[in-house]
Amino acid sequence: MYDAGYFKLPDPVGLQEDNEWLSIPRISRTIPFGYKVYEEDEDVLIPIVEELEALELAKDYLTEYSYRDVARWLSDRTGRQISHIGLRKRVQTEKKRKSKAATYRAWAKKYEVALKKFKELEEKRTGAKENTRKEREEQPIA
Repeated sequence: MYDAGYFKLPDPVGLQEDNEWLSIPRISRTIPFGYKVYEEDEDVLIPIVEELEALELAKDYLTEYSYRDVARWLSDRTGRQISHIGLRKRVQTEKKRKSKAATYRAWAKKYEVALKKFKELEEKRTGAKENTRKEREEQPIA
């Protein structure tokens, strides 16, 4: 499995064709791997399905191979250059964003529960205040 001084990664059995990749806004000068500039609007990047699917497969290969080997395979497979550092940054950024999103989702769930409890307590408390005010109004002033 050793070829030309580096590991030759196996060809994918089947790339997922049912994924729907979305266009993204362009926020920097650098075009991310897997996207190209939309010809009609330079502020929109459209997905290159083959590159994005190869990138997803490359992430799986990272459990067995080094970033250099996977980046070399990815560049050979897609015809678009990506360095091992660029691949590492991309993978780490996606992991960080995924983790952050999961954290925010968990917080939102906890806050929903806390808000529900707060509303229940507030209703009970507010009701108690109203009763106290009514009782005061009904009592004659001595």
